[in-house]
Amino acid sequence: MMKFSSILVLFFIFPIAFAQLRVGFYSRSCPQAETIVRNLVRQRFGVDPTVTAALLRMHFHDCFVRGCDASLLIDAPNSEKTAGPNGSVREFALIDQIKAQLEAACPSTVSCADIITLATRDSVALAGGPSYSIPTGRRDGLLSNDVDVALPGPTISVAGAVSLFTDKGMNVFDAVALIGAHTVGKGNCGLFSDRFTNFQGTGRPDPAMDPALVSSLRNTCANSATASLDQSTPLRFDNQFFKQLRKKRGVFQVDQRLATDRQTRGVVARYANNNAFFKRQFVRAMIKMGAVDVLTGSAGQIRRNCKRFN
Repeated sequence: MMKFSSILVLFFIFPIAFAQLRVGFYSRSCPQAETIVRNLVRQRFGVDPTVTAALLRMHFHDCFVRGCDASLLIDAPNSEKTAGPNGSVREFALIDQIKAQLEAACPSTVSCADIITLATRDSVALAGGPSYSIPTGRRDGLLSNDVDVALPGPTISVAGAVSLFTDKGMNVFDAVALIGAHTVGKGNCGLFSDRFTNFQGTGRPDPAMDPALVSSLRNTCANSATASLDQSTPLRFDNQFFKQLRKKRGVFQVDQRLATDRQTRGVVARYANNNAFFKRQFVRAMIKMGAVDVLTGSAGQIRRNCKRFN
């Protein structure tokens, strides 16, 4: 569990957000809230364990555009949901199911933004990742525009990727830990097929990719539209992703670059060598990301339906 002392340390990193976010925010207003979320996520995970990757992606895509305000969930023309990078985001139905049960138990109390955060936390634990407490008290945003969606692609430079995180108040350890969520992720073959077919127009595979992985991805992508980003334990939340990177087995170009770039290679090595350390750092990074530009107090609203504004 995340110690309260760690929460205090993070308070000084995000003083405004943590002034009103707190662990157990719904303990009086909706005491069964976290149990409802956990039970429904567990049910869904039992049917489809890839829900962990889906919720991690949803959480990241929401928090990096206008903050963690559930603006990604709005179902409307020209909303964030319609933007190209969000075409692969899924599990909206799960969020709607959770919201419906929470509205029945505690009307207009639990925000959609907190549902995403809690559901993601619970899905990570189910996949073998860390269990931790996370502050709640977010409120839902009142804007959702596709033009605001600017997210990193798989060929972004390490410097470019890290700067996106530092702009949000996070550091290199946080950035690499959060990218480590790819340990349970899948990627569309079209996003990296050039790496095993015709890298940068050379007619040859990327020399930074292990030849055995080149062969494996060719076979996988000939029969499927996606491939696991961790070829070792694709459904297990662990540090195998980083071990794979050190063996030239990163699927996305930016992932592989983490293992060789001077800014990140040391962090990759530490995570690869210590699974417990990676998981601790991941928790810290998730708590930080969960506080990015959040709405609290009387700002925003508590949506009754996550798909639309009240």
